[in-house]
Parts: sequence; C-alpha cells; structure tokens
Amino acid sequence: MSVIDVAGNVRTGEELDVIAVEHWLKAQGVDLQGQVEVTQYSGGASNWTYRLKYSNADLILRRPPKGTKAKSAHDMAREYHVQKALAEYYPVVPEMLALCQDESIIGCDFYVMNRIEGIIPRANLPKELDFNEFQVRELCINVIDKLIELHQVPYEGTELEKLGKGAGYCRRQVEGWDGRYEKAKTINVPSFKYVRNWLKDNIPADSKTCVIHNDWRFDNVILDPNNPTQVIGVLDWEMATLGDPLMDLGSALAYWVEDTDNRLFKATRRQPTNLKGMLSRKEVVEYYLEKTGLQADNWTFYEVFGIFRLAVIAQQIYYRYYHKQTTNPVFKDFWVIIHALHIRALKLIGLQKIEANELAQKYIAKFKDLMPS
Repeated sequence: MSVIDVAGNVRTGEELDVIAVEHWLKAQGVDLQGQVEVTQYSGGASNWTYRLKYSNADLILRRPPKGTKAKSAHDMAREYHVQKALAEYYPVVPEMLALCQDESIIGCDFYVMNRIEGIIPRANLPKELDFNEFQVRELCINVIDKLIELHQVPYEGTELEKLGKGAGYCRRQVEGWDGRYEKAKTINVPSFKYVRNWLKDNIPADSKTCVIHNDWRFDNVILDPNNPTQVIGVLDWEMATLGDPLMDLGSALAYWVEDTDNRLFKATRRQPTNLKGMLSRKEVVEYYLEKTGLQADNWTFYEVFGIFRLAVIAQQIYYRYYHKQTTNPVFKDFWVIIHALHIRALKLIGLQKIEANELAQKYIAKFKDLMPS
C-alpha cells in the first residue's frame, strides 16, 4: 500500500461539473491532455476539495460547500490570493493556477492549483512509515518549526499587508467568534456562556502582528515521501490573516489530543499527537516561546480561546447537517464534540472543575457507543 495521500470517490450530492471546469481551464490557457479522473478528498470538513488527474497534469480544485455559510467563510478568492502572495516568502504553499469568480461555471467561486504529491498525516500515521519515537519527535518539531517560519514572513510592503485590520486582533477574534456561535447554536449544544464571558474578561493586548495560518493541523501539512519527517507543503489557507501568533498557536493546540486525555476528548482526535515522541501541549508552548522569544503571561486565555473557536467551527458545520443542508454522515455526531470541547474549556479555566469532571463522566457514559475503540 502506498503512503501517498490519495482522494476517494466523489460523495453523493457533491458531484463536480468537470466538463464545465475543463472548458473554463482551457480558456485560461491551461494545457489539459487525456481523459480526466475525478476524485474527492474526505479530510476536509468544510470546503470541498477535488483531484483532477490528467495525463499531463495533476490538479486540485477547491470550492465552498452548499448551504448556509458565515459571511466571511469559504472565500475562495481570498484563499487563492493569500497563497499567491505567500509563494515568494514561504515556498511550501501550493502553486496557484487559476481563480474563477464566474458563478455561471459551477454555481460558485473556485480555484485550481497544482497538486503536491506526498503524505498527509491524519489521525493515524500510515503503518508503512513505522516511525520510532525519535522520528515522531522529529516530525513534531518540524511541523512546529514550519509554523514558526510562517510567523516570521515579512509582510509589510507586500500584498499580505492588506490582510490586516490593525491592532486589537485578540478582541476582534473573541467578539467575532462569540457572535458566530450564537448564530450557529442548535438546541442540543451547550451555551458556552461561562466560557464566553471569561474570554471577554481576560482579553490580552496583541503580543505582535504577523502572518498566521489560523487552522494549523498535521492534516494540513504534506510530508516528503522520500524523507517523511520533512514538511514540503502546507494546505488550507482559508482563514489565514494578519494577527497575533499566540492566538494561532492556541488554536492549533485545540486539536492537540494527548494519550493521557480522557476518552471523550480522545474521540475528537484527528492528528497523530497521541504517539510516543510527540511533544505535549505544554512542551509545544515552551518550545515555541523559547524559539520565538515571545512571552505569554496568561497562556490559558489562548488555549481556551482555541478550544472555543474550534467549537464554533464544528458547530457551524453541524448547523448545516442539523438543518439538512448537507447529508455528509461524518457530521452527524459533531454536537457531541461540542460538548467535549465545552468540558475541556471549563477545566482549562480551572473553575467549576468538579462540575466539568462530572459532565465528562456523564457524556462518556451516555455516548459510549460513539467512541472509537
């Protein structure tokens, strides 16, 4: 079995009008030869991602999902232009080919880029890699270093400078995600009232301003097949912006599930951070701060914000499933994940710890059949 990441069958209801896309691409001067093979990636829970394989070209098409979307979400033009602007300074972004903003083609904006062939480390590393503890640690450090490199990209005087809105990034984020959660709530998820109020009461000044990815995960990086601890690509730039790097790190750690975490939180794991050799969340923060020279007087704020933000993202996706705007069965139990993230946020704050533990036990028992073995 190859360790190279490949796409699968196109999901029902998410078929792509490849003839229309092909005609449009050719009109843009893209040389396409042979019969196209269309497949779809299952890893993304938000935008739809397709592979278009020709005899002379291997392409990736990204488009937004159908259904209700947050006003600023799924902006294909923005994602395309961010990667175009980053290419000169951060060579692990994919090569952009063409952007379409003519909805008469397939009914929405989309863009096409060259595919980077490699390994995408998802919830479990391919068994064929057979990494030892040292190699796992090397992979972990390399992924963190790529985030640090991004945070050093010179943006002033470039197209990237247009991404920013000035000082006050932390406050804008807390207020923005708070509003998004309120709009996406369904009857079967917690209000997050205590967490939301705590975040508003503990907003720090921005530590600095830099280019941030805003969705940093292992399954958004591509590894070199010939040297699989090395990162050769970084994907999913939809939420990239200018902002506080500690907010970026806090958001990244929301996905960082350790082997010692409780069973409910482990059910949310989508990257191999549970392996021996991986840094713990605490070690990641210490490593990052030491290497960048930044300080975090109230690190809990950044980590709680990351948890809440992830809960909002998951809830926005679940909202579409709840209202039958998508039938993707992957989203069916996202509401349980919202509860798990709520419990973790309460425990990080340190207050209501007993209640949080009781909630954890309650949901572990109630939703035991949903947990992975």
